[in-house]
Amino acid sequence: MADFHDAFEAALGGDAAALKPWLPDTEAPGLKVYRNTIARGRAEVLAAAFPTVARLTGEDWFRAAALEFARAHPPGEPAMDRYGAGFPDWLAQFPPARDLPYLAPVARLDRAFSEAHAAPDAPVLDPAGAAVMDTAALYAARAELHPSARVFWFDWTVASIWLSERGFEPADTLAWTQQAEGVLVVRPQMTVTAVRLDRAQAAFLRACRDGATLGQAATKAFTADLAADLRSLFTALLRAGAFTRLHAQS
Repeated sequence: MADFHDAFEAALGGDAAALKPWLPDTEAPGLKVYRNTIARGRAEVLAAAFPTVARLTGEDWFRAAALEFARAHPPGEPAMDRYGAGFPDWLAQFPPARDLPYLAPVARLDRAFSEAHAAPDAPVLDPAGAAVMDTAALYAARAELHPSARVFWFDWTVASIWLSERGFEPADTLAWTQQAEGVLVVRPQMTVTAVRLDRAQAAFLRACRDGATLGQAATKAFTADLAADLRSLFTALLRAGAFTRLHAQS
């Protein structure tokens, strides 16, 4: 039975010969209908997972692209809430999207929103806990990012487009221009939020994510922006819920 299920899934993915041992007529109309129904269902999952992309392209364009992706990329597991992980990279190579260079990075932010929503629950680092540590101990500690936290830095105005389209910032007139911007996507409580990051904040968070101490992360922040105010920077990230706990040096 398992062999049949594997073959049936392969047939739905386009392998016309997979079902020949059980179904000689692998081009039967019923199978075609079922294959199209499955592809449409996957496309609807993609539309729900990538709403910003769908809004920017329009329903017809997105549906056509999603159907093409869905037919070529069957899910690797039964849980459809994780389907579409490869969609942003696929969009980056999709010929009709060549003139829409913002789509793939916007899709990555949509994906990050979904991942943050599904991330494990974890406590949020209490600013009071950091406040009672002396400077040397604080700089030697490591700040663990919240499991839902996703940090991005772009060379173009991806952040402005996505934050506006998702309602995190006012919907001003937007343009695709070469202006570096960053975003933190995180779910510190029950709701996914997103905040704009400046260059120093993004460098600080990336360093923490990579296991650096707060002192080392501070150095990265100052390298990114010599005018950075470390106290204000750390306070703002704590308020955003970027961290779950401090690991003091033993």
